[in-house]
Amino acid sequence: MTTALIGLDWGSTHLRAYRYDAHGQVEEKRAFTHGIRRLPEGGFPAAFAQAVEHWPDVPVLACGMVGSRNGWKEVPYLDTPTSVDRLAGALTRLEAPNGRRIHLVPGLRDPQRPDVMRGEETQVVGALAATPAIGQRGCLLLPGTHSKWVSLRDGSVTGFATVMTGELYGVLLQHSILGAQLPESSDDEQAFHGGVVCARDSGAAGALSRVFSARALMLDGVLPPSSVADYLSGLLIGDELRIALAAGWFDPLTPVQMVGEGALCERYLKAAAIFGIDIDTAPDHTTAHGLWRIASAAGLVSPLAAA
Repeated sequence: MTTALIGLDWGSTHLRAYRYDAHGQVEEKRAFTHGIRRLPEGGFPAAFAQAVEHWPDVPVLACGMVGSRNGWKEVPYLDTPTSVDRLAGALTRLEAPNGRRIHLVPGLRDPQRPDVMRGEETQVVGALAATPAIGQRGCLLLPGTHSKWVSLRDGSVTGFATVMTGELYGVLLQHSILGAQLPESSDDEQAFHGGVVCARDSGAAGALSRVFSARALMLDGVLPPSSVADYLSGLLIGDELRIALAAGWFDPLTPVQMVGEGALCERYLKAAAIFGIDIDTAPDHTTAHGLWRIASAAGLVSPLAAA
């Protein structure tokens, strides 16, 4: 068994560890709930020791919130435009108590908006490694609690924008009158479709002017209480797409690729179809690919891998 690199995807709620062979293939993967908000007794060193237990002492590269202000060691953001080589040249070293050296990937900052990302930059690198053509002139969509729209030119991230779609959805359902005393939600595609159309047709006023329609439609008996969640999901995802078009984050000449997997991404694809937008999907495991690509650019990966 040859190990060339250990990669860590260390976020707020999760810690994923990857053991790579000399060819960049993930030979073993471990997953923990030890995100920076859920550390075990012993803090960061204890979580790290568990993640790499019994793995060879090889270079370690970590991305995500572990390098944030509330992480193990704060790593300064890099301003856009930024390429993978610039990311690789700005790694921050951290000495762990067990003697291992960890290299932390910096996040990115778009000074024009302003906006920041930490962890997603590694996903972007992985997507670029898998589909280099998208980097010449393209746009990446990373759905999530805080969705990211990333502009790419000549292999570099030239700018990006965050839309808090997922978090707003949670707030509206859990802390507003729209979600008060609702029954368990059902999977109502028609309600989702209606929400997307409502956002699409909201024009310059935007979906914020239509959010209360979720309650009005329910009171009128048009929208079943169990379908409110799907309607709001469609409304907010639809408005994110409306914003992206209005803001010019992409255009008919700019290919859009979505990074992610699962039910949320399927919702975005359905909403995009209603808008008449073509969105391709990136290969899976972009973070793992991105960690290897950054390690290679930084010279952390040696052909003489440790056994």
